Amino acid sequence: MRSICLYFQVHQPFRLRTYRFFNIGDDHHYYDDYQNRQIIRRVAEKCYLPANKMMLDLIREYGTAFKANFSVSGTALEQLQQYAPEVIQGFKQLAKTGCVEFLAETYSHSLASLGNREEFVRQVKRHSDTIELLFGQKPQTFHNSELIYSDGIGEMVTDMGFTSLMTEGAKHILGWKSPNYMYCSARNPKLKLLLRNFRLSDDIAFRFSTQGWPEWPLTAEKFTGWLNRIEPREEVVNVFIDYETIGERQWKETGIFEFFKALPKFVLSKSNFRFSTPAELTHILQPVAQLHVAHPISWADEERDLTSWLGNELQDEAFSKLYALTERIQTLDDPAIERDWQYLQTSDHFYYMCTKWFSDGTVHKYFNPYPSPYEAFINYMNVLSDFTIRVDEAIARKRTSGLKSKSKEQKEKAPKVVRKAPRTTTGKLIEEGHVKKLTTIKAAKTRAENARKAAVKTTKEEVAEKVFKSLNFDDIITLSDSKIKKIIKSIEIETVSAAMKGANKELREKVEKNLGKRALKTYKELLQQIKTISESEIKKSQKLIEKQIKLLTK
Repeated sequence: MRSICLYFQVHQPFRLRTYRFFNIGDDHHYYDDYQNRQIIRRVAEKCYLPANKMMLDLIREYGTAFKANFSVSGTALEQLQQYAPEVIQGFKQLAKTGCVEFLAETYSHSLASLGNREEFVRQVKRHSDTIELLFGQKPQTFHNSELIYSDGIGEMVTDMGFTSLMTEGAKHILGWKSPNYMYCSARNPKLKLLLRNFRLSDDIAFRFSTQGWPEWPLTAEKFTGWLNRIEPREEVVNVFIDYETIGERQWKETGIFEFFKALPKFVLSKSNFRFSTPAELTHILQPVAQLHVAHPISWADEERDLTSWLGNELQDEAFSKLYALTERIQTLDDPAIERDWQYLQTSDHFYYMCTKWFSDGTVHKYFNPYPSPYEAFINYMNVLSDFTIRVDEAIARKRTSGLKSKSKEQKEKAPKVVRKAPRTTTGKLIEEGHVKKLTTIKAAKTRAENARKAAVKTTKEEVAEKVFKSLNFDDIITLSDSKIKKIIKSIEIETVSAAMKGANKELREKVEKNLGKRALKTYKELLQQIKTISESEIKKSQKLIEKQIKLLTK
């Protein structure tokens, strides 16, 4: 009897709000609460709630013959608990059936396995503990964010006590071999590997509703026929997809719910396949070969590599700056900083900076809330700059507090000195050396406080200088009226007119209200005269204004 393993990924990031350069140091709330709540509620109503009900109905109908598997990120769990707690209840009902396995992953669906080993281990433990607390299961199988895997990651996973891991059946790794077997790590054969059948998985996830696809429409009967055509010796077919495929990315009208409702009937009656969990497969299947994966693979795009998250200079810069904070954060015990540290590691933030707009462009545009990768980068780096300042200030406060505690402890341990009774002269109390000692102590305290303030100020200035280059023309909308007037006075009105041809309505109105009567008249006349102007001239004019913004804010 062969097996089919259905696995669903459930993940939602904490999406960032528009966070500008001028917010740095003043505003520490980074998240778009409205959008996060709206998206969670929408996906819950279109996907999570009806899909959970469907899975529960299938288990009740087919008993232990039907099984499904889930990996739910910590950031998704937090938002579901906050905005759609009924979804959590649905997962708890599925867990009680004994027909559903919950997998372990990184808590914030992060790239920690590539950034820092200690952080990776810490996140996996936190996620496993959360799953066990919510659903009463201690995860036995590991699934890394985006199915990222390499020999090195396999070693870390084995050290954490896992014996099985799910990853991508990448063609450039398998070569002529099939993904429909159990494999094991070449570096540590005790770690068994379940590989995703990307063709069958993507048929459901991406091509299901594509009417131009030769196999459209895809039915449960047709899918079962494809299973039957697989070589009889091949033991397991792993279908791994995002849970949001059901109802959100493939709408209800496409027939996606009917497909999954009918799938167990056809698989169990028309094939020699059975539904299994990864834990069951780990016990019943033995590896047929070792897999050597020197460079990380993933389930993303045609390349099945890391270029969706770490494929350009923007992503590399953001990634390196983020994980450079790891050691500093590990010295702190600040719940607010720890929360933001987790949320900022989510892989989606780096995905939004991807510049791949060719074979996989449609996929990246669909999931990207930013107009361009560059705006995603600037927004993220502004947030990261403010976060870095907070971390450094927290460390400075901790050091200051530590020095005070140490000083107090030393005073308590110091031997008591029996002072001579002070003498009085003409009604005034005089004590030998008292005034001198008091002055010395005050001076030392003042120097320590000044040093602390200087360290914090230097940190702010360094960070501000790093993000200074990210200022652009659109940031003029965040300036005060007085600053805009200064900028206008410093440049020609012709330049202002040309720059505004390429600006949005809100920005134009902001500038126009700060023009004097004579300048406004000239400005409007020029706009009429330059109805046709090249894109390069517009950009050139905007660059001149951008330069003035930087000079004004430096």
